Amino acid sequence: MNATRTVSESGAIPAHHIDAFLDRLRTAHYSEVSLRKKRRVLCAFSGWMKRRNIDLIDLDESVIARYMKRMFDASRDRVQRARPTLRQFLAYLRAEAIVCSPTSGGQSEIAHIYRRYLDYLKQDRGLAKNSLLVYAPFVHDFLDSHSVSSGGLLPDAFDAVAIRNHLLARSKGRLAEYTRLMAVALRSFCHFLFLRGDTARDLAGSVPSVRKWRQSTVPTFLTPEQQEALIASADRSTPTGLRDYAILLLLARLGLRAGEIIAIELDDIHWRSGELVIHGKGNIVEHVPLSLEVGEAIATYLRDGRGASASRRVFLRRLAPRVGLAGPAAIGKIVCQAFARAGFRPACRGAAHLFRRGLATTMIRHGASMAEIAEVLRHRSPDSTAIYAKVAFEDLRGVARSWPTAGGAI
Repeated sequence: MNATRTVSESGAIPAHHIDAFLDRLRTAHYSEVSLRKKRRVLCAFSGWMKRRNIDLIDLDESVIARYMKRMFDASRDRVQRARPTLRQFLAYLRAEAIVCSPTSGGQSEIAHIYRRYLDYLKQDRGLAKNSLLVYAPFVHDFLDSHSVSSGGLLPDAFDAVAIRNHLLARSKGRLAEYTRLMAVALRSFCHFLFLRGDTARDLAGSVPSVRKWRQSTVPTFLTPEQQEALIASADRSTPTGLRDYAILLLLARLGLRAGEIIAIELDDIHWRSGELVIHGKGNIVEHVPLSLEVGEAIATYLRDGRGASASRRVFLRRLAPRVGLAGPAAIGKIVCQAFARAGFRPACRGAAHLFRRGLATTMIRHGASMAEIAEVLRHRSPDSTAIYAKVAFEDLRGVARSWPTAGGAI
């Protein structure tokens, strides 16, 4: 036996697959230290597979779950390093057609319906990715709770009583907003089933409604002073600070949504005309003016902070892989870090959206009309803008009735 043989060569995963995977990560600018750690994870995993006679072709999420379960006594650092590495490796093997994708071959009935539903939301309804992240988990949970071991569905899964009982059971102990979103998702799924021919009638009406009082509260927002403090907190002497400064300006000056900032690509910046192409909700493409302040911040980041990358996204991750930010939550994290640097806490969830509300509030207090605010914020429904009438406190005082005093008329 060759004493120099590596663990991976003696395991269930051929060494050249591990080497090719790590080379792929190397081109994505992973550090050599991270690559060595990932190699140790994969070699240990390969040896475990060999000892249990698991072939590479049988590798899937269940095998990774079994391996992670045996690490119950491992350190937290080892567990946090192993899980994402193994998931990355499995995704690489599937992309290279080395192992089968779960959607190929014998796809289960549940997986087939779920995939068709997501396609319906994207193609027929035109929902954005963020909306899919709201609807999809509720529908997946419903399908999973009405499944059988073979991957099929119970005979009465698509029944009005079953749908209503599922909503009532899952809503116990939950916030009203969670239950409302679940009802919206199930109602959408029922409509999809009817259009697809799985139900004889549209069962959307069988999903109980969750009451929500529209415009019942005054919107939480940032004052101009708070916005400036958050923007000034970015350390523009570092690449990360240059990126965060440009993002905070996009939020404060243009009122962009977090998802819209994530989606900006290099070709979306029209320097000569001073415009920025925005990919908004519902796959709507719009052009907004690019102010001098915002344009200079983006240009400085592109020149001094972004660095080389094959990605066309404007804003990139700080660490490898050097690709676009993962999603709107990344913008929220950047804003929360700015709050921490500025020394105060956001008043509610959705910290990034507070800038958008702050912009609308400042506009209305400077005499802007609802139509002008709707145009700047790119609202498609008047109801989305009407709530900002509540923050025009001085105007409201002029129409408010006097509070009754002691001994006065009631």
